Formats: sequence, C-alpha cells, structure tokens
Amino acid sequence: MEDPLRLRLDFHEESVVVHDYAGGVVRTKLVSALDVAHALARELDLTSGLVPPDTLWWAKTASGVRVAIWREPRVWTVRLRERYEAKPRRLRLPMPGLVFICSPGRQVPYVFAARARPRTADEQLYHCPTYNVFPTGRVCPGSHLFPADPAQVPDDFFRSHFSATGDTARGRSQRHPDDIGELWAELRGQTAYPLDDLVPQVRVAEAIRLGA
Repeated sequence: MEDPLRLRLDFHEESVVVHDYAGGVVRTKLVSALDVAHALARELDLTSGLVPPDTLWWAKTASGVRVAIWREPRVWTVRLRERYEAKPRRLRLPMPGLVFICSPGRQVPYVFAARARPRTADEQLYHCPTYNVFPTGRVCPGSHLFPADPAQVPDDFFRSHFSATGDTARGRSQRHPDDIGELWAELRGQTAYPLDDLVPQVRVAEAIRLGA
C-alpha cells in the first residue's frame, strides 16, 4: 500500500527547514523550533490531576513536575538546635505567608516568604526568615528526609531541626542582617510577623521557572 510523504523536517545547527510535499509541488520554508514544538503539543492531552489544597501553580520542567504550595501567615512551632550536641529548643514564632516549591519524589524543596498570597507573576517574593535555607531559596536539609507528598512539605519543614550555625542565619532580616536568631528572640510571644522586615529575593515569575 502506497504511503506518500507529506512533510519533512530538517533540524540543522541553527535552523529548522520544513519541506511540504502536499499538492504535487514541494514548498520549502524556514520555521522556528518553538513553532514545531507548539504544533506537536496541540496533539497532546495534559492534565495536572488532583493538586494539593492551596496550590499556587503547577509547572512541568526538565527535572519533572514542580508544585507550589501556599501557607497563610501563622504562629509555628520551631525546633532550634543552637549547638550540634545541644537538645533542640521549642519556640513559638509568627511567620509570614510562605511559598513552598516542591519537586518530584523526595527532592529538597524551595521556600520563599510573601506579604500576601501571590496573585500575579510580577509580585515580589522574599527570603524565608528562618535558618536552614540557602540564599537561592533551596532548603538545606541536613539529614532530614522530606516527604514525597507536596501537601506535607510545609508542616514537615517546621518539624525539622533548625541549626543556628552556618551561613543560613544571614540576609533574612532588615533589622538583623547578620543573624535571624536576634529577630526570633524579639518575636517570641508575638502573634504577627513584621512584614516590613522581609528581605526581597525574587519575583514570582522567576520562582515559577525554577528547574526549567
């Protein structure tokens, strides 16, 4: 059975050429790789499936699906280990709203602070005002193993032991840029986090592209 050639794509180093054999006359033109990807994507059916409550966004990246989870401002119980051999202290501290970006499986999440629940991609996110978070926003897990379920990540983050040692104490507070622990000492017994003390970090649009 004859199966005539209708279309051919040639991918070169710097260009993509399409050869159209329909109609008896070969027509050739340059196209962008993005146009090809969009044309092929129209044939795909994609669904996020069920997402956790308070999901802000769902992103398919090169490393897999990332889900961003929102947690409202509230008072959390934190466990602070001030020295390696010391028993953790339990503190009750107010925190701003938090955005947790959760990766597939048990990969380490990212966390950012926000003045309010993000509504647009241009909104500002801030450094999470805790220990155990790198300047990029990625959590420093130590020996802690995070759950695979994104919905459980925020609570699990606060169940981990925060370490007052290392470089993650810096750059988290306007009033106490060298040690977030000094701000924590002020916040004990308070019910609301001082939003004017947050340190800007990235826009929502940049956070969405993490791992892309």
